[in-house]
Amino acid sequence: MSSLQILYLWNNKFTGSLSKDVGNLTMLLELNLSYNNFTGVIPREIGQRLQQLQILRLGMNMLSGSVPPEIFNISTLTSLSLTQNAFSGLLPSNFCTAFPLIEELYLGMNQFTGLIPDSVSNCSRLKDLDLSLNKFTGLVPHSLGSLPFLEVLNLYGNNLAIASSSSELSFITSLTSCRSLTFLGISGNPFDGTLPSSIGNLSSKLEKFSAFEAGLKGGIPAEIGNLTDLIQLRLDGNQMSGNIPLSLKHLSKLQGLYLHNNNFKGSIPDGICDIHSLSDLGLSGNQLSGAIPKCLGNFTSLRQLFLDSNKLVSTIPSGLWGLKDLLALDLSSNSLSGFLPREVGDLVAAVYINLSMNQLSGSIPSTVGNLQNLINFSLSHNSFDGLIPVTIGSMVGLENLDLSYNNLSGSVPKSLQNLQHLYSFNVSFNALSGEIPSDGPFMNFTMESFKGNQALCGVPRFGVSPCRVVASTRGSKKTKVKFAFFVLGGVLAFATILCVGFVFLRHKRRKDKAITAQENGGVLNIVIQGISYFELSRATQHFNESNLLGIGGFGSVYRGILGDGKAIAVKVFKQQSEAAFKSFDVECEVLRNIHHRNLTKVISSCSNEEFKALVLEYMPRGNLEKWLYSHNYFLDFTQRLNIMIDVALALEYLHHGYSTPIVHCDLKPSNVLLDEEMVAHVSDFGISKLLLGKEESLVITQTLATLGYIAPEYGFEGIVSTRCDVYSYGVMLMETFTRKKPSNNMFGGDVSLKVWIERSVPESTYSVIDANLVMDLDEEDVDKILKSTSSIFELAFKCTAESPYDRITMKEALAELHRIKGRAY
Repeated sequence: MSSLQILYLWNNKFTGSLSKDVGNLTMLLELNLSYNNFTGVIPREIGQRLQQLQILRLGMNMLSGSVPPEIFNISTLTSLSLTQNAFSGLLPSNFCTAFPLIEELYLGMNQFTGLIPDSVSNCSRLKDLDLSLNKFTGLVPHSLGSLPFLEVLNLYGNNLAIASSSSELSFITSLTSCRSLTFLGISGNPFDGTLPSSIGNLSSKLEKFSAFEAGLKGGIPAEIGNLTDLIQLRLDGNQMSGNIPLSLKHLSKLQGLYLHNNNFKGSIPDGICDIHSLSDLGLSGNQLSGAIPKCLGNFTSLRQLFLDSNKLVSTIPSGLWGLKDLLALDLSSNSLSGFLPREVGDLVAAVYINLSMNQLSGSIPSTVGNLQNLINFSLSHNSFDGLIPVTIGSMVGLENLDLSYNNLSGSVPKSLQNLQHLYSFNVSFNALSGEIPSDGPFMNFTMESFKGNQALCGVPRFGVSPCRVVASTRGSKKTKVKFAFFVLGGVLAFATILCVGFVFLRHKRRKDKAITAQENGGVLNIVIQGISYFELSRATQHFNESNLLGIGGFGSVYRGILGDGKAIAVKVFKQQSEAAFKSFDVECEVLRNIHHRNLTKVISSCSNEEFKALVLEYMPRGNLEKWLYSHNYFLDFTQRLNIMIDVALALEYLHHGYSTPIVHCDLKPSNVLLDEEMVAHVSDFGISKLLLGKEESLVITQTLATLGYIAPEYGFEGIVSTRCDVYSYGVMLMETFTRKKPSNNMFGGDVSLKVWIERSVPESTYSVIDANLVMDLDEEDVDKILKSTSSIFELAFKCTAESPYDRITMKEALAELHRIKGRAY
């Protein structure tokens, strides 16, 4: 194909070596073979013959060897990506000499060695330079400061150093000429030096400065407060010392401040509280003293607070218990005193609380049972007394519970047997007594969980004495005979009552059926299992508000319990509403013949001239919207991905797997219901459309769906096709992984949810992803999730193309989701 100009084969599962015949495509402008499993070396022919190539992407493969020098002589290249392979060797000394047009250079995650050539300054148009996770040594060339357009510089994870004659990272001074720099990453290098005061002269556009585990010494220059656009500052894992500078208060846009595992002293400056956007504050592992600033209780944006392993004293500020969005709180290994207030139960979003190794006392309040999202909870090595609250048994998400080394008394509550996920439990060295529960998670615990409690008893594996069984042997034979007759008489009486009751109920049921038929006069149409209006009324306690699950545009949904104990959802359509009754007819038409695991199952319907209802399978886990936005629930990355795959499966069936294509028309999180196993079911087909013919057919409608999810052609012209559902699905993908509604107040004018994400993906996916998804994960796991989420967002962009003809189909979207899941695990 001698005239071929663009060849994209990325994101497949191709194997084997790269054919040298690709060099025959001499007209090629763009070649993308990334995200495959290619092995071997890069054919020299690519550099020798493809002299018009502008974009070359070979990243995310298993290529090895040295990079042919001819590659670095393609003068037309604007973008070169060799990321995450096994390339080795030196970069040529004339590196960049033949790259006058290069703007993007990604060489990260390989095995390149030697120096970073000074000739890098010849890449005068360079915007992004990634040399991370290689084996580069020597100095960071000052010539990098000669790149006027440089926006991203990532040197993370090499063996770079500073000149032996200097104590400062002087190359930072040279970078002050790069006025477009937004990201500077120098982490994971053994610099063994101090930050210069010139750091305050870096680009005013700098958003992220990452220098963790970089061998930094000395203090934080006060001039760092000049970087007013900074969003993230990482200086953790160094040997920095001195006080935390008050000038940090000028970083008004800062969201993440990570200073943990250093040697900072003094108190936590109150000025930190002026950073109103702060969400993550990490100060643990230092030598900070004094009290915790009370003003931290005003940080409504705070999601993670780590102050552990310092020398903090006094009591915990009461305002901290009001941070209802706080996900992680660690105040352990300090000298904090006082009581744990009832308000601790207000931290309803928290998944991690560690208050261990302090001087806290008093009883553990029963309100901790409100913390149903909590996974890790430690109060060990304090002076708590009293009983272990029974309410802990309602903390259903708990996996780790440590109450050891306190003065707790009483028994181990049997309610803890309900904690199905509890795998680490420690109540050692207290004053507990009584029998240790042996069911539920206790079946897996050992004696290590109960040491130092002399009055406990239970099964042998707990290392305690067996519990004494008290059996009464008193009473004469005559008394026992009397007792036996008494029991026998009671049993006979009970049986008699049952028989009479059965006859009565059977007679009454027949009478009720006759009355129902007479009162209905044949008007009430009972379908499938024949659930009558009266049964629905009884099941929902006369449609009591206490059973109300939700209210929509066409009616309300109630939870009900049938006579046989089966839970149902009853969707009651608004009375005397033509639109609502039409919606009922549409749902009946759509749902009566379709059957799929990921669609809501209809059990029955009930209809007359004044009352219409659908009886649906009850979904005990509620809807996706609740799980995304409620503080009491949390979905991890895997759960969200599985849910979106379930929804894609449902839509793929509706669009392609049924004889008549069906367009849902109102896809959004509130219409995605979750069953007991967290399997997603698409519901609410009240404004759905049946297309005549193929899935490419379309219809015209005047019925509008929910704003924010509507495809442009649907909203402006009323044109409905399966591509409308694809658009809504793309919006929901973005919403699910950002936890931002398309109707959020932050969006308006030219900035939509999609535009907001596009500005950050893939380089800064971290800034738009839901922070809950990467909290408390190590760097490797965070990296995996960010890469997978970037791919998900790219898929969402394909779904939400402005023109319906540019959008992919649900078949294609589903296949891409499966590929993303396969790469993630």
